Amino acid sequence: MSRFLMTLAALSLLATSLQIAAQGSLSVVDPYARAVPPGQTNSAAFMAIENLGDEPRALVGADSSASAVVELHTHLHEDGMMKMRRVERIDLPAGETVTLEPGGLHLMLIGLTQDLKPGDELDVTLIFDDDHRQQIKVPVRDTKMMHMHH
Repeated sequence: MSRFLMTLAALSLLATSLQIAAQGSLSVVDPYARAVPPGQTNSAAFMAIENLGDEPRALVGADSSASAVVELHTHLHEDGMMKMRRVERIDLPAGETVTLEPGGLHLMLIGLTQDLKPGDELDVTLIFDDDHRQQIKVPVRDTKMMHMHH
């Protein structure tokens, strides 16, 4: 390969790296919200968050027009029972992926302002520890059917 093409390839790679850094080091993978019957006031949203950077980060909040409140939650095993608890932050260690999933960490959608039917899509804004906000589209899935297929 000629020196010119090698330099051009290196500059292209550098520009791509700078663009990724400028967009942030966090990537959201496979977000979805749980469908609920009409009239139910709460649901949950799940996803994986990849911290592709060299610094630890944290998810500290979220917002959605689909609910009055969005809280960060986890499930804990206490006194022989699983209990849901609000958490102030979800740590995102550098170079790792943190999964928000049923029975673990998740976003709790409280006071739904709309029905959540399979095929719908929610707008959710994730709020991180550096005040960065990332808007994502969250499809609504029928999770009962998902468990039946496993």
